Amino acid sequence: MKRSIVYPQALTEGDRIAILSPASIVKRHYVNDAIEVLKRCGWEPYLGSCTLSSHGTYSGPQALRIEDFKAAFEDPSTRAIYCSRGGYGCVQLLEALGKVDIQSDPKWLIGFSDVSALHALMQSKGVASIHAPMVKHLSENNGLDVWSQSLFSILRGNNVEYKWPHHEFNLCGETTGRIVGGNLVVLSQLINTPFDMFEEGVILFIEDIAEAIYKIERIMWQLRLSGVLGSLKGLIVGQFVEYKPDKNYATMETMLREMLAPYSFPIAFNAPLGHVNDNMPLVEGAMASLKVAAEFTHLSLRME
Repeated sequence: MKRSIVYPQALTEGDRIAILSPASIVKRHYVNDAIEVLKRCGWEPYLGSCTLSSHGTYSGPQALRIEDFKAAFEDPSTRAIYCSRGGYGCVQLLEALGKVDIQSDPKWLIGFSDVSALHALMQSKGVASIHAPMVKHLSENNGLDVWSQSLFSILRGNNVEYKWPHHEFNLCGETTGRIVGGNLVVLSQLINTPFDMFEEGVILFIEDIAEAIYKIERIMWQLRLSGVLGSLKGLIVGQFVEYKPDKNYATMETMLREMLAPYSFPIAFNAPLGHVNDNMPLVEGAMASLKVAAEFTHLSLRME
């Protein structure tokens, strides 16, 4: 069933942004640097109870992490929730947060990697969110790079567009549709749950880190046999990093090209997206126009 999408309101001077740690422990200086960057933008960042804490491999006990997010979602003065980092543990929040009223006063949720699970939560509620770099990126680039600036532009209510060079595995064409996606392994583990993000007629974007080629191939077969791939309007292949070639495929992209050979929708490889410094912010659920041409790929997003 296709979902209708609502967009959180644009941020203005003095709006509060909660910096929360949904899963793994984050380095304090990344958060401190990001606070200064967000303050320069005119916003008022604040921390949750366990943003800078540690509890095993997590930033805090599951109950406290849930409470931080619940409090931010229910606070009328909070206009955005910025995940400090990802890591395993985001999925632990879904069952409880699925019962929270996120739609009445929607806030922008920002992050990527395992935060894809929280983007799936937002999509299940029909609320747009932003797949984007987190506090480490703001810290290392002082918020001055093109991707940080693109994120800030989205938060201020602006549409965005991107262009990147052609890749030899691309399948040229043009398409429009709502765009969703994120970390492929995380999203695949939510299939047939209330947070299943795969739906008919979307433009899907995917990326991943430190996954064997055969494991990604296994997921692609799942999507193919279930009819998900056949229902797509387009596919954007981001960066798959920190894996090794195997005896079957020299690269992840070679395997993906073979898996995608039966389909005729536009396919754009080598998108600046994923666990790399060039990580373009994308609005989950936005209307997208994708043009895969002979020399470049062009993507525009409209919040409508």
